[in-house]
Amino acid sequence: MTFPKLKIGDMVADVPIIQGGMGIGVSLSRLASSVAGEGGIGIIATAGIGALSTERDEGYLEASITVLRDEIRKAKEATKGIVGVNIMVALTNFADMVETSIAEGIDLILSGAGLPLDLPKYLSDGVKTKLVPIISSAKAARVICKRWWSRYNRLPDAFVVEGPMAGGHLGFSSEQIDDPEFALEKIIPEVVQAVGDFEKEHGVEIPVIAAGGIFTGEDILKYLELGAAGVQMGTRFVATDECDADDRFKQCYVNAKPEDLVIIKSPVGMPGRAIKNDFIVSVEEGQRKPFKCPYHCITSCNCTDSPYCIALALANAKRGNLKGGFAFAGKNAYRVDRIVPVKELIASLQEEYDRASGNSVAKS
Repeated sequence: MTFPKLKIGDMVADVPIIQGGMGIGVSLSRLASSVAGEGGIGIIATAGIGALSTERDEGYLEASITVLRDEIRKAKEATKGIVGVNIMVALTNFADMVETSIAEGIDLILSGAGLPLDLPKYLSDGVKTKLVPIISSAKAARVICKRWWSRYNRLPDAFVVEGPMAGGHLGFSSEQIDDPEFALEKIIPEVVQAVGDFEKEHGVEIPVIAAGGIFTGEDILKYLELGAAGVQMGTRFVATDECDADDRFKQCYVNAKPEDLVIIKSPVGMPGRAIKNDFIVSVEEGQRKPFKCPYHCITSCNCTDSPYCIALALANAKRGNLKGGFAFAGKNAYRVDRIVPVKELIASLQEEYDRASGNSVAKS
């Protein structure tokens, strides 16, 4: 049994996998175009993208626009597949990132880290860019649908539902992360049901994409059987040849043990999941990493009282300097045992899905 296609409006992906958007340069045009070329949906992350500029005379906001434009163009030149961007609502340059992406003809925009309540206002007539909020609950889905319909006479083209096993910043409190009531297996059916009410009322299809902790082809089947139309995977794509991060960053995934995956308190005011290392230990022990905020990239960041700059820490790690930072990762990162090409990863997920599908049919 082959993968079912993922349909988002008139856009069709042969492989129902969205590659997670991983910021500060971990997922740029190289990774996104490689995933898109294999039939999935590749995502360029915009968070911290201005820090990647080599133009010293550009300010951070101007650099963000320049780098994002260049990365979208490089991705579109490299593939005819589907390429999107991930734009956090909490970015101080959110509007610039959205407007630049739409101007460059991006296929879809994923947006989380807050509710993207006004995202449709950036679209003009004739623009085909799909809008996909990232949420963590059925309540959030209902709020967005009601707001978008009342103000913009449109609904989301899809939803990504991110559970507490994801990497990076999480849309849950520290107490909710290990609470079974907030497990992705429980949230997905709730969101599917909530979205279904709007689908029936307005005669549209709003696919739900499961995200957070999805590691194997068997996992993909599991969530499709729960009502999801596809999945989003981030951690697996870090450990690929095409990932835009330094090989030393990727290797820390390969070397990780279960106990290394920890929840940290991020300067941006949210819990986050990362791979524990000496940098994180030093922060936990009360050591400060003196800095002057070079970007003010996140609206909620408490940069004046924080012991370190998370943008600098993540940028250092992406470049392979793990002494000066750390890697965000999903809870299953310790299961990564080697770095492979994107093509091989997707083929292995297909094989696992086929095997699980056969077993599922046999059991039924």
